[in-house]
Amino acid sequence: MSKTTEPQTNSMSSRQRCPQVKGLENIEPLVCSVEETPDPIPTTITGTIPTWINGSFLRNGPGKFEFGKDRYTHWFDGMAMMHRFHICEGNVTYSSRFLQSDSYVSNSEKNRIVVSEFGTLAMPDPCKNIFARFFSRFQIPKATDNASVNFVKYKGDYYVSTETNYMRRVDPQSLETKEKVDWSKYIAVNSATAHPHYDRDGATYNMGNSYGKSGFFYNILRVPPPEEKGAVEDSADLNGARVICSIRASEARKPSYYHSFVMSENYFVFIEQPIKLDLLKFMLYRIQGKSFHKVMTWEPQYDTVFHLVNRHTGKESEVRYLAAPMFTLHQINAFEDDGFLVMDMCCGDDGEVIGDFTLENLRGTGEDLDKFYNSLCRNLPRRYVLPLTVDEQTLLDQNLVTLHNYRATAKKTKPREVYLTHEELHNDELLQYGGLEFPQINYDQYNGRPYRYFYSCGFGHVFSDSLLKMDVHTKELKVWRYPGLYPSEPVFVASPEATEEDDGVVLSVIITPREDKSTFLLVLDAKTFTELGRAEVPVNIPYGTHGVFNKMG
Repeated sequence: MSKTTEPQTNSMSSRQRCPQVKGLENIEPLVCSVEETPDPIPTTITGTIPTWINGSFLRNGPGKFEFGKDRYTHWFDGMAMMHRFHICEGNVTYSSRFLQSDSYVSNSEKNRIVVSEFGTLAMPDPCKNIFARFFSRFQIPKATDNASVNFVKYKGDYYVSTETNYMRRVDPQSLETKEKVDWSKYIAVNSATAHPHYDRDGATYNMGNSYGKSGFFYNILRVPPPEEKGAVEDSADLNGARVICSIRASEARKPSYYHSFVMSENYFVFIEQPIKLDLLKFMLYRIQGKSFHKVMTWEPQYDTVFHLVNRHTGKESEVRYLAAPMFTLHQINAFEDDGFLVMDMCCGDDGEVIGDFTLENLRGTGEDLDKFYNSLCRNLPRRYVLPLTVDEQTLLDQNLVTLHNYRATAKKTKPREVYLTHEELHNDELLQYGGLEFPQINYDQYNGRPYRYFYSCGFGHVFSDSLLKMDVHTKELKVWRYPGLYPSEPVFVASPEATEEDDGVVLSVIITPREDKSTFLLVLDAKTFTELGRAEVPVNIPYGTHGVFNKMG
């Protein structure tokens, strides 16, 4: 991976550009264990829930942070809890269940943590003799199936997913846990992201790693659409999955961490960012007593590399697209425009953020909480533009981006190498909301196509404390924000009579540390970004990760 050769577009980092805060509210109640609600319970409606909404808002995230006397270290480690807000004819019911993963079941049976997670190392069984405990440290822990990140869909079936090789198929109505699925049984990968893409024919695309004697590879995968007749048996089906493209890591022993990838109508882009996984440490971390997040390092001496792949041929471009070091978790959208690929994503300038989300930091108070928040990376929306036609005749050191009203640049710096600088996809108003994350669009109609709006969470606190609607044409914001209320990732649901991109509603689950059992489902008019109604439910829900809307017939 190349060393950095040009300065960033803005001399101040994304964190420096956002205001420092003082006197943050304690959010410890948002990272405490809760009880499940397996049987649907009614909610109290305020305002109006549009009667055309017919389906379930499904959410995932950690819900249990201890077993017996053992406590998890990191927020990501909490046991997966699935939530369902079922919406029909203006009424809403709520239910939740813990995922019955092998991790959850084993921990429950032993009443202690026996399966290692991202930030918590399971200790040897105290009942074993001293020699057995010593040698158990030399056993590499099995990957967890605690799938607490997202709901994903393959061949019409719902699964919950994390970032290991294991998923769990689930029933989206009852939230019943079904069989564990191992990606490596279907295809030669040992992990997959929790952020697949879907095409309009029903196929699903994802990325997973593989490594061996020939090196470390990032693989783009395709799972075909469900067969027309459908599966006769009620069982997981990833048959037909195949690798479209294998991208060799720039450094075999220190590959990059990634959480998602880019897909337009004709291209994929894999972003090889300078968050590194030290594979030697990964193999030794059991002996060293270190958890997984200890082997991730932010190495900004390296550029970011954008690997461009043709969706139809699986061929990787011979052109290397480089940019200044940056950190990204979530893509917003990507589309092609007159010979260019336009990519919008949430980016920051400090990739050390992931390991910092320990429960100790999240449960801090006073100056400790302020200091933690002020040290965090702030992610801001950025636009990169890749010229798709670069050859020997392309001139050096000239901006190749000729699209009207685009400020991003791309310059050929040497044969088969293009250096990119980004456009800030916002104005200064966004900075007062602490930047943004968890972006969502009208995915069904506009993913991979030119679009105008995205919805996201503002981060004026460690956890999101506002909902934002961004117009990428004008960079104007619409905001929903109230003190003490912490919204989840917004999910757009289109109106059945939609004629415009933002005809529909935005759903978000609102939680608060100020009052016990005061959760509600918020329904916003996506166009005006004003409240239509809310469904109040007397339960506590910890701060979660991602969700989807499952349409009913």
